[in-house]
Amino acid sequence: MYPRIIIRPETAADVDAIRDVTVSAFETMAISGHTEQFIIEALRAAKSLTLSLVAEVDGRVVGHIAFSPVTMSDGTADWYGLGPVSVLPAYQHQGIGKALIGEGLSRLRGLGALGVCLVGHPEYYVKFGFGNEPGLVLEGVPPEVFFALSFDGRVPRGTVTFHEAFRAGIEPNPAGGTLGAAPSSPGVS
Repeated sequence: MYPRIIIRPETAADVDAIRDVTVSAFETMAISGHTEQFIIEALRAAKSLTLSLVAEVDGRVVGHIAFSPVTMSDGTADWYGLGPVSVLPAYQHQGIGKALIGEGLSRLRGLGALGVCLVGHPEYYVKFGFGNEPGLVLEGVPPEVFFALSFDGRVPRGTVTFHEAFRAGIEPNPAGGTLGAAPSSPGVS
């Protein structure tokens, strides 16, 4: 039986719980740079969390989803990036991530958004109507894991750029390259 889930906007009192949920959700994911909590904090500090929702079960924050503006090289406005989305491991596979995504997409539509894009697992996000759009790219990300969902049937063309907060937590690596998440980590749950 699935738990009773309450989806609501984050409050200032949720900040620590959101960080803890995010760290726990991504802790064992090999594809993660383990900087997702820093991304959320940087988006919040930049006042670029367009929509930040939490999932509560029995009064406890067990999930979180963030949406932030993206820039389209063709000038299309009102598109957003989904991610990160996090659910505590003990609460995964119970419909909480699905509820967060569904409510988030609904609320974005209500705000006048034209679409959403993300990087994520192909088998998961197609259930919500996301698809690979050949004319829309996120540099450095394989097209099979980059998805878009248009709310009005029109899909921008060109390159998507996520908010600079997606570079949060990246530190120089003495061996070369960087440690931490690349701007291409949104939406991986």
